[in-house]
Amino acid sequence: MAIEIKMPALSPTMTTGTLAKWLVGEGDRVNSGDVIAEIETDKATMEVESVDDGIMAKIFVHAGAENVAVGAVIAVLAEDGETASDVAKASLEKSSSAAPVPSFASEAKAPAEPAPAPVFAASVKAAPAPVFAASVKAAPAPQTKSSDKPRIFASPLARRIAADRNIALEGMTGSGPYGRILRRDVESTATAPIAQTTVALARAAPAGVIQTGATQQGDSYLVANSQMRKAIASRLQDSKQQAPHFYLTVDCVIDNLLEARKALNAKAAEGIKISVNDMIIRAAAMALIAVPEANASWEGENTRLFRHADIAMAVAIDGGLITPIVWAAEQKGLAALSQVTADLAARARDGKLAANEYTGGSFTISNLGMFGVREFAAVINPPHGGILAVGAGEQRPIVIDGNLAVATVMSVTLSADHRAVDGAVGARWLQAFKGFVENPVTMLL
Repeated sequence: MAIEIKMPALSPTMTTGTLAKWLVGEGDRVNSGDVIAEIETDKATMEVESVDDGIMAKIFVHAGAENVAVGAVIAVLAEDGETASDVAKASLEKSSSAAPVPSFASEAKAPAEPAPAPVFAASVKAAPAPVFAASVKAAPAPQTKSSDKPRIFASPLARRIAADRNIALEGMTGSGPYGRILRRDVESTATAPIAQTTVALARAAPAGVIQTGATQQGDSYLVANSQMRKAIASRLQDSKQQAPHFYLTVDCVIDNLLEARKALNAKAAEGIKISVNDMIIRAAAMALIAVPEANASWEGENTRLFRHADIAMAVAIDGGLITPIVWAAEQKGLAALSQVTADLAARARDGKLAANEYTGGSFTISNLGMFGVREFAAVINPPHGGILAVGAGEQRPIVIDGNLAVATVMSVTLSADHRAVDGAVGARWLQAFKGFVENPVTMLL
């Protein structure tokens, strides 16, 4: 009996997704656990594994199709004893006799003329924009048979980095499960020439000939926004429109914190490396417990108060960002925090997070200090009641007991939702945070 492969729900909020890429073609042998496709959601690009063995009989939704509904049949597998052609024929007859459904496959084929894109924001009165993906007349990508060339098992991030750096994946030995190529494998490999990549084509192609999904106009070109980019835009626009932000900034002298970090790392077990960010997360968590009114979110008729400091940390990934959560951060010591944050950040960049690892939380930390940013104000990450923007620690002149001195100072800015957090509450939280940062021994009490 044919096995239907359906569009999975990869996050609690996912209703549709983009089928970014098929990693198998019709006629390919598929084993349980094989990565067969990449799905782009509003959070990240995730890999989909097969749960059954069989032959890929028919692919109904082609790569590049957008707004594919969760639960829609995207392909069918033929089991042992069945022929792929019979299964494909039966599946097509079944689908044709069923109620009409939108044809996602047609989205991947370029029409002869550009079609107008839907205007999503009704308040903006503008002429319909052209669909840039459709303006490039390209034949559908050929189905890759298992007999054409060996399949390459690599994470989406590893593939993107390889394309950006012009590194060939063919012949590379991966350090992941079953020899899968990961980010670290690509980054440790010397650059080698490969066939033309979409990145190279986008940078060097003549006018009008660029990567699918983009249309060149003069000295610039437009690229279709990903599901993640659209979700970030929508959520942050809603945040700025609905949540009345207020901002509080304090300067923290972090010389004691840096000395404490150095001493802790000298005594830590092998493999443990506590970062400044780990200590900031710890200080923020302790401050949320000390000032519980700041650990809140607005829910219309009610304000939710959290018992634990569930802190989301912003991690930049290719094409956007994601906020994995350190649950009950106040209950974790610095050594445990360093392991948790390193693991979450690595898996976030590799697209390996489970939905429950980046959904929820009570507070966010966004740290741009490693980029030399002195100070900034972050946009609240709904439904959190606050987000802390962390700048770089730098040598600055300060006055101590009337005398001029030089100290390492870090500026932090709290953005708070005034519906849930009052100004005085935010100020008390910042005061508590500053106390923990400037006297790090108190974090250990």
